[in-house]
Amino acid sequence: MKFAKQLALRSIPTWAIYYIDYKQLKKFIKDAEIQYEADDKDPAALTKITHDFEALINTELDKVEERYLSKEKDSSDKLDLLKTQWSPDLSPENQEKWKKDFTRLLQTLEYLSEFTQTNIVGFQKILKKFDKHFGVAWGKEFWPEITTKKFANSEKEENLLHEARQVWRKRVPVAPLEPKRNLDVVPSEIPTVSALDLQSLPSGQVHRFWVALSEDGLNLPIKVPVIIAKGVKPGPTLGITAALHGNELNGIPLIHRLFRELECDALHGIVVAVPVANAPGYLRSQRTFSDGTDLNRLMPGKKNGSTSQVYAYNLMERVVSHFDYLLDLHTASKGRVNSLYVRANMTDINTQRMATLQNPQIIVHNTSPDGSLRGAAMERGIPAITVEIGDPSRFQKRFVKNALLGVTNIISHLQMVENEPDHPEYDPVVCSKSYWIFAPSGGILSVLPDVNTWVKKNEPIAYLHNIFGDLEATYYAPEDGIVIGKNVDPVCQSGNRILHLGVVDSTFPEYVNDGHL
Repeated sequence: MKFAKQLALRSIPTWAIYYIDYKQLKKFIKDAEIQYEADDKDPAALTKITHDFEALINTELDKVEERYLSKEKDSSDKLDLLKTQWSPDLSPENQEKWKKDFTRLLQTLEYLSEFTQTNIVGFQKILKKFDKHFGVAWGKEFWPEITTKKFANSEKEENLLHEARQVWRKRVPVAPLEPKRNLDVVPSEIPTVSALDLQSLPSGQVHRFWVALSEDGLNLPIKVPVIIAKGVKPGPTLGITAALHGNELNGIPLIHRLFRELECDALHGIVVAVPVANAPGYLRSQRTFSDGTDLNRLMPGKKNGSTSQVYAYNLMERVVSHFDYLLDLHTASKGRVNSLYVRANMTDINTQRMATLQNPQIIVHNTSPDGSLRGAAMERGIPAITVEIGDPSRFQKRFVKNALLGVTNIISHLQMVENEPDHPEYDPVVCSKSYWIFAPSGGILSVLPDVNTWVKKNEPIAYLHNIFGDLEATYYAPEDGIVIGKNVDPVCQSGNRILHLGVVDSTFPEYVNDGHL
């Protein structure tokens, strides 16, 4: 579907005049291209076209930004007001009025989130179209200017929506009624198995299992959820794992959304997803397994080992061994934030292609640390990449949406569905290596650059103050690079991470590890 039509369908009718005028900009490009050809591609003509187009873009940016800022402020003020207005002593009539006002606020915040995403995509596409029609990279160079706008770089509307939903749940208790089931979901007992048998499953259906990996002290199974979409035609088996670190959650809604979109009667092959690969860690809201070890440093585990080693071994043998390809979904660790980036061995053609199709902002050449799930899969001949999707302990729709597009691209590339991959607006930054910069001393840490921004050698990247407020140290970039991730926890001890720096070079080392733990 053409984006102009998508925009018309996705636009909120009462907000339509505030969206990017994609048709006008597209028409300008078409008319300007005709004139440019008539002028024999005179460089002076292209300069004027670019200047006029930039003026149009800036007008559209100002319009979208003004609407975003206005609605964001109105919503923030309204939320503060409604929080103060609520009282359990309100009369039934006033409670109903409060609920109606709050419902309208929630709707506005949901509209604002959709408005933001639609316009970001609109600007990406129109700049790419300009570059394509005139054979230039002006749009690519102008894109950082767009990312300085609040609507493009702020997540305040999502944070407000999250806060508003929390307030709603606290202020409006659910009536003690029998819960209503979704009529589209047939209630059934999900079976527990000790191993998957993909070949015996009926084709053209989605199947759900609990796969037992070990036992607890009550002789009860410790199990993981597995969702399987089996197509009607032969093809590869794509495996997707999430929450191998128990507090890294963005992969879970990605898997849910993917399986809502998959059509088994048009699928070639099998998609197997494990929404929570580290069940004990997930239940404790912690990164590690129940015994405190990191599962992503234990693979492929041991048949006769510690509790976590046995769990890791059975995850490999009972689930991952069935895969032909693997996408391992992660996020940043506690106290850190990440861009949307991919770790892959870029000297391997299969993983290189998967990494590119994932549509990340950054690709890091990384041959995988010892004991990682990705590394263990690669040793078995299973091409695998690690996809880092934002921040821990939360769902981030913006990251999930972009990462999902990449997953569907890979499914298309593997010819599991008929669709063509949706190529990124701009090529990702490909880093030949990356590494973490560590703080040798403790104190209060302030990291300066944002993720996805470039830093120059010897540029200040962080300040360290002591508890009395005195500046103890200034840390500088050791070389030019791009910020992949950073520490956002100001409480810093000796050896804490400061910043994850990606370095662009023309060659890929045979072995490289970013020291990621």
